[in-house]
Amino acid sequence: MQPVTPKPWWQHIGHAAVRALYAEIALEPKPGLVSFRDTGSHQDMDGSTFLRSLFALRHYFPRMAQAGWQGAPFASLQQLGLQAEARMLRATDGINTHRGAVFGLGMLCASAGRVQALGLPSTPQNFRAVLLTTWGQTLAKRAEMAQSTTPTSHGQRVAQRFGLRSAVVEAAQGFPCLFEITWPTLQQALAAGMGERAARVQALFATLAVLDDTNLVHRGGLDGFHFAQAQARQFLASGGIFQADWVAQARVVHRTFVQRHLSPGGAADVLASACWIHTLCGSSSHDASERLAPARMVAA
Repeated sequence: MQPVTPKPWWQHIGHAAVRALYAEIALEPKPGLVSFRDTGSHQDMDGSTFLRSLFALRHYFPRMAQAGWQGAPFASLQQLGLQAEARMLRATDGINTHRGAVFGLGMLCASAGRVQALGLPSTPQNFRAVLLTTWGQTLAKRAEMAQSTTPTSHGQRVAQRFGLRSAVVEAAQGFPCLFEITWPTLQQALAAGMGERAARVQALFATLAVLDDTNLVHRGGLDGFHFAQAQARQFLASGGIFQADWVAQARVVHRTFVQRHLSPGGAADVLASACWIHTLCGSSSHDASERLAPARMVAA
C-alpha cells in the first residue's frame, strides 16, 4: 500500500478555512442567517449559494497562506482578495456570500503562513501577534483613512456614519472579538462537555452580543442592531446552550430576526474564524504544534 503523503502546510491552513466556512453555513439554529434548514432573513440566497461560493474560494485561502509565508505586503494580499471576490461573485451571480471572510479569514491564513515561516508554534496567540507585527501598521493606516474617505461598501458606509468598528478596524487591532470573545467561548463550551454544534451556537451568540456588526445596522438601522444585541444577551443570560430547551429558544430568536429582516453576517464570519482556529490549534498549543509539524518539514 502506498503511504499517504501529508498535505503541504499551506493546503492544510487553507482547506481548514474552507471547512470552517462550511461549518458555519451548516450550523443551525443561528439567528437570521442562511443554513441548510432555511434561508433566514434572505430571499436572494440559500445553502447552495454558499456552497458555490466555497468552491470558488477553495484555492484562495491556501494562496493567502503561501503569501503570508513570503511576508507579502498588504497590497499583494489585497490583490489576491479582490481576485477571490470576483470569482465568488461570478459563482453566485453577483451575490455577496463571503466578502467578509475573504478579508478576515484570508488575513488569518496569511498570518498562519507567516507563523510557519518564522518557525513559531501555531497558536492563536502567535496568529494574532504575527498579524499585528507584519501588517498591523498598514491596516491601522487603512482604518484611519476609511474614516475620512468615501465608503466603498455597505459596511464602511455604516461604520463611518454611526462611528462603529469596521472590519478593517477589527483587523488593525488583531481581531479582538475573535480572540477575546468568540474563540474563548467556543473552547469553554467544548471543555464543559458540550458538542460542537452547541459550542458553536454559544460562541455565535456571545459574538453577536458584543460585535459592531455592520450587517445588522445596514439591514435594521441602529434600532435593529441594538435589538439583536439585546436578544443575544438575553439568550446567554437565560443559560445559553446550558438550558434544556436551548435549541427551541435559539430558534425563537431566529424567527424574531427573520421577522425584522436582521442577519448578523459579521458575527457569522467571526464564528467561522474561530472554527478555523479550532481546526488548526485544537484546545492547546501542543495540539497545534503536533498538527502542523509535518507541514514545517515540507516547507523546509
